Amino acid sequence: MRAFRTHDEVSFRRAALELIEEQEARHHFALARDMRALLASGGGAADSAPQLELPEPPKASDGSWDLIDVHEPVLSLDDLVLDAATESLFGEVVLEAHKSDLLESAGVAPRRRFLFTGPAGTGKTSAAEALARELSWPVAKVSVESVVSSYLGETATNLRRVFEFAAASRVVLVFDEFDALGRMRDDSTEHGEIKRVVSSFLQFLEKHRGPSIIIAITNYPDLLDFALWRRFEEVINFGLPSVHQLRQLLRKRSRSMQPRGFDVEATATSLRGLPHAAAERFVTDLKRQQILTNNALSPEVVTAVLRSIRHRPW
Repeated sequence: MRAFRTHDEVSFRRAALELIEEQEARHHFALARDMRALLASGGGAADSAPQLELPEPPKASDGSWDLIDVHEPVLSLDDLVLDAATESLFGEVVLEAHKSDLLESAGVAPRRRFLFTGPAGTGKTSAAEALARELSWPVAKVSVESVVSSYLGETATNLRRVFEFAAASRVVLVFDEFDALGRMRDDSTEHGEIKRVVSSFLQFLEKHRGPSIIIAITNYPDLLDFALWRRFEEVINFGLPSVHQLRQLLRKRSRSMQPRGFDVEATATSLRGLPHAAAERFVTDLKRQQILTNNALSPEVVTAVLRSIRHRPW
């Protein structure tokens, strides 16, 4: 209530998420679902605006499926643990987007093309969604499976439709698993169609002048065609979290656990060398056990969950 009165949107959202997670822990799933829907709709302390208007996604050539999944972002930067340089860059990107007219009138274009690299589970896709929320734009996630067609020439046509959508809309366009599209053209294992796709993507990316921000995400940057790198204005590497970052993430994700039931310091140390997703899975698994056992989390249960997290592949 204090955050509401002072128009502190970040604190209001944090408190609301804690209330939602508490309702989930009490098995009030319908209430929690409705609360999440209201929070995602943009109705915060200082902003009671309606839901974002979601543009109609383009369809494949035969019109039978969408090439893009367009949705409203839920995660915010406050939900994530990012390094200081990335947080600072995101702040600059948001400012540039909001003052794009001023920049372009001076002959300087805002940055719109980004490449996110790093191991699996390090928060790349979550960061793209959080950036969209900071901008108050929809997320438009490109389905690589939908774009890549078995018919000769269809993939390039689908890509053209995706970039035309980005030029006509104001979204954060995300190419997840980008290496499936951007493989090196001199790779002897790839056929001619893939090489043509890479060439088409290079042309579309370089010509993009629309308001949308384009983010390509890959776990395997070494597979990308060399010519792609210079087309992106910023390349952000998402590395494995430090123990300090793991502690931050564990505290954020376990705020609704009463009692928490595990030692944050010891757990962060045990998870050293694992990605952000490992810490999130650890807390989720513990919450599940806490609900099923009516808050009776024994040290043995915590140890077993931690062991399973450490021994599974990431």
